[in-house]
Amino acid sequence: MAEKKQESFTITDRRLFTAEGELRQEVSEEEVSTSKPVPPAAAEAKPVATEPSPLDASSLDPSVPPTPTAAEQKEQADAYAKSARELDARVELSGHSAREMEMTFERFMASLYMTAMLQLGLMQEERGQPRIDLLGARQTVDTLSLLAEKTKGNLTPAEENFLQNCLYELRMAYVEVTNALARPPQATGTNPAKR
Repeated sequence: MAEKKQESFTITDRRLFTAEGELRQEVSEEEVSTSKPVPPAAAEAKPVATEPSPLDASSLDPSVPPTPTAAEQKEQADAYAKSARELDARVELSGHSAREMEMTFERFMASLYMTAMLQLGLMQEERGQPRIDLLGARQTVDTLSLLAEKTKGNLTPAEENFLQNCLYELRMAYVEVTNALARPPQATGTNPAKR
């Protein structure tokens, strides 16, 4: 009987960012600003032809700008956070709570819901005329459907319920509006059944 040879190996996480999108502490600034380093074992191996990463669209289409570097992304994220803190401070000084402005999944869905209702002409801006944008409404409803599909299993029961209720109401409203627009105008004062 042949003896089994036990081999050991080490796994090294080479990702630049944590699951939260933060730069990993063990990543040096040099690694961030340069391209992916080649491990010594890979440098000796024959290069294998690979397809370009779907995340780097600039390699496929020269008109698409290159993906920002990790350092550029961190700089942008820091500037955004600073600006948001300054706005929050101004909001607090005006007597309102900055927490009221925090974006949650429910608020995002509610925003899409309100947008679709405006597009269907079922809501209007104050002192404004209702306007119907069926294509825009359809895209907004389809966006909510896409969210439902992509977030399946990752939502709290309350979020899932809210999303499904939004979709149900918007789909029904869309059908009602499109049916009303497809019907010919009815003559007033006559009853076609009594002829």
